[in-house]
Order: sequence, then structure tokens, then C-alpha cells
Amino acid sequence: MFRSATFKLTMWYLAIVMAISLIFSGVLYSVATGELDRGLNNESRRISRQFPVFEGNPVLRPGVDYDNGAHRILLRLVGFNIIVLVGAGWASYWLARRTLQPIEEAHEQQKRFTADVSHELRTPLTALKMETEVALMNSKNGKKELASVLTSNLEEASKLENLINNLLRLTRLEAGELQQQFTALDSRELAQAAITQTERLAKEREIKIQTDLAQVFVNGDKDSLTQLLVILLDNAVKYSPSGATVTLSIKTINDETAFEVADQGSGMKRETLERVFDRFYRGEDDSRNKTSSDGFGLGLSIAKMIADIHHGSITLESRPGQGTTASFVLPTANSVNQGEKSQ
Repeated sequence: MFRSATFKLTMWYLAIVMAISLIFSGVLYSVATGELDRGLNNESRRISRQFPVFEGNPVLRPGVDYDNGAHRILLRLVGFNIIVLVGAGWASYWLARRTLQPIEEAHEQQKRFTADVSHELRTPLTALKMETEVALMNSKNGKKELASVLTSNLEEASKLENLINNLLRLTRLEAGELQQQFTALDSRELAQAAITQTERLAKEREIKIQTDLAQVFVNGDKDSLTQLLVILLDNAVKYSPSGATVTLSIKTINDETAFEVADQGSGMKRETLERVFDRFYRGEDDSRNKTSSDGFGLGLSIAKMIADIHHGSITLESRPGQGTTASFVLPTANSVNQGEKSQ
């Protein structure tokens, strides 16, 4: 499809360039031959006046000289247009590829996204269907067995709900709706809200969340920034061994505020770090994922989109066996916004 579109767009660009070139050549030919004709006639009359002996002499042939000159001008213009045709052909193809490449990449990304969503939706649906069919086929199942099946089905339904909510959140982020809701926010309040949402998981895994929080203000949407910190804390808790410590710190660097979440997990390989922000990527072969792989691989994609929308950046530093540190950097709110917030 895009090959055909590239060819058509190249032809359109080439047609436009050649139309301009031919019009310019036609005007140039008309002007040049007009000046040539006028110059030859003027020169012929001047010679005849200064040298009467040449008057009526066939040696002076302005008409023939005009035809020869016009022919040479035409050949030069034809050669010029051939060069323009070749150069414009290459330039048109390059420009067509440059124009269509982002569209093609977006199209391919959308195809992969649709395929990934279909796969991720099919997995819990298949589990729901199989467990239900097995339960219905066995007429001897009692209340205990049926309750177990229903509990498992509820877990799968919760996974589906989380996936759908994350997809809706991605759609909202891509639509750029959040920037209309930016206000000055207290960094400590954001951190405490995120910790509150991850405390239950941390207690279940016997993980201690340690904090070192500087109080600064940042501009942004409260819910989405809290969600970003929850994603980072949730990953740190999920991939840390039982009894470990996760550290959340906030510090200022020049005009920026840095949120850092450090864990004591198994770390990640370089190959995983390069793709960790890709949608649905979970690095199944990585040791980090041997602990838990319940997610859909959307968390860090959402985190990066939130960071981008807030004109910030998010990075992960990790080595196998040495844990992972996730850093989220935002511009610090100016003093005017801070004053408004404090009031």
C-alpha cells in the first residue's frame, strides 16, 4: 500500500516540479529569442549605417543567425530540463518517503497495537471459558469447587478490567486532554498518595518503603502524576525480594524536580532496558520477570506518556543483580504558582 502511495506521491511532486520548470523554460526561451532577434536586427542596421557597402549584402543574415541562436537556446533548455527531471525524480522520491514514513510507522504501530490487544484480551477470555466449561462438564462439583472456579474467573475478569482501564488511559493521554488540567502540585502530597495506593502490596510482600522527600512544587495533573509514581512503586515492590527496601526520594536539580524509585530486585539486562517502554513488552526471558508476570506490559508505556505530556523525562538504570532505579524528572513550578498553591 505504501509503495503505491510513495510512487503516486513521487509522480505528483515530479509533475509539479517539471510543470514549473517547463513554464520557466518557455518564458526564458521567449525572452531570450526576443532579445536575440532584436539584437541581431539592431546590429545589422548599425553595420549597414556605418558601412554602406554591406547594405543589401547577403553576408548579413539576421534571420539565419536567429534560427541558429534559437536552436542552441532550445537545446540548452532541453538539457537543463533533463537534468531537472533526473534531480527532481530523486528529490521527489526522497521527499515522498520522508512524508509517508511517519504515517507508515504509525500505521505499523497501530497494527502491532491491535494485534497485541487482541492477544492480551484473548488470554484471560480463554482462561475464563476453559475453567467455566470444565466446571460445567463435571456434574460432581460441589460448592467448594464452584466457588474456586468463580474466584478464579473473578481474577481473570479483574485482569481484563485493568487492561481496558489502561487502554482507556492511553487513549486519553494520546488525546492530550490532561494539559488543560495542570495546576501547581506539592511533590510530597503526590508521593504520599502514591505510597498509600501501594502499601497493601508492599505489606503482602513484606517490603519496606523508605522515603526522602524534599518539598517542592511542580505543574501537572494530580491524578496522572500520582498514577506515574504508583506504576514505578508498584514495579519496584513487585520485583523486589521479600523483606527488601524500596526507596522513594524527591530532590531538586537546578530548575528541575527529580522523583527516584530504587529497588533491590534482580535488575534488568541492557536489551530489556532498550525496550522496557514499548507497549506490551514484558521481557519474558529476563530474570526480572521470573518473580511476577501478571501485568500486561502497559505500565511503563503509560508512565512515559505521562512524563512526555508534562514536558518531563523518565529513565531506568539497572544492571542484573544490582536492582533498578527509575528516575522521573519534571520542571519545577515557578514561584508564582508556588505562591498560589500555598495560599
